[in-house]
Amino acid sequence: MKAVVYHRYGSTDVLALDEISRPRLAPDEVLVRIRAASVNPYDWHFMTGKPFLHRLVSGIRTPKRHRLGADLAGVVEDVGRDVTGFRPGDEVFGEVNGESPGHPTLELASFSEYAAVAQRWLAHKPAHITFEQAAAVPLAATTALQGLRDYGNVQPGDKVLINGASGGVGTFAVQIAKAYGAEVTGVCSTRNAALVRELGADHVIDYTTNDFTRAGERYDLLLDNVGNRTLAECRRVLAPQGMYLASFGRADKSWLGPLATIAWMRILTRFVGHDLLMLEQHRDPRDIQTLRELIEAGKLVPVVDRTYPLSDAAEAMKHLETGHARGKIVITM
Repeated sequence: MKAVVYHRYGSTDVLALDEISRPRLAPDEVLVRIRAASVNPYDWHFMTGKPFLHRLVSGIRTPKRHRLGADLAGVVEDVGRDVTGFRPGDEVFGEVNGESPGHPTLELASFSEYAAVAQRWLAHKPAHITFEQAAAVPLAATTALQGLRDYGNVQPGDKVLINGASGGVGTFAVQIAKAYGAEVTGVCSTRNAALVRELGADHVIDYTTNDFTRAGERYDLLLDNVGNRTLAECRRVLAPQGMYLASFGRADKSWLGPLATIAWMRILTRFVGHDLLMLEQHRDPRDIQTLRELIEAGKLVPVVDRTYPLSDAAEAMKHLETGHARGKIVITM
């Protein structure tokens, strides 16, 4: 099968399309013929080895991992003997999990024609969305879901501000916050304002003409997907007992990555009335089912910025690096 591979850290020039063996199934795994896979900052960190602290996981000098991709959507080709929820021909979406005893931990990836996926990380694809839309969901939508539900505990009537409302996490966050009954304000550029309104935002702040930190409004939760303002500036817009939740979508090129910011937030939150937190996504296979239910109920519509064929995966990664995608970037097979 064809797959995107790399053997050294670097920019998109390290990526190549190669022929590799089709994965063999463990008893609880599903073999998926992939139709689409989305691109995430997660992949950028593995490709570049940045921030350098990340190399404690991915390999100090050279990468342990040689393939990219976490999100996928496709058709079930085969199932292991212990699989009960899927059968060949089913349309599915989910996440390559990296936790299977049948494969090297860092070799499970979705920028390829096939992937072996543990059944708990898959869900049946809603019939009314495309494979490209389904592939856009897992990592970004789970990040938004956990941020709003688990960290923010968003309730009906809460005022939620989403900085970076037109990006991968942001487009999902706007819709999920509305599904929870919040009053949502999205921060984005002029060209994306109409999109953010279409997704359900009650208010839109165009950052090219207005400074959301000086608008005078106060919010129960600020979900920050950009990290382009200081903590002091962001705290100005928080209500008493409000929460600032960082989920930076930008590529952090410093040695320590977000560690310095996390440490400062933990210190500062002890002395102020606000919760200042970094969103750390945890793995829970129940979340893909929750997202499927939201999609089927018409409360969540994945936004795809553009698609690239597998042979142009490097171009897809270049577009990710610009930081200006509207919704998600998707690779098709």
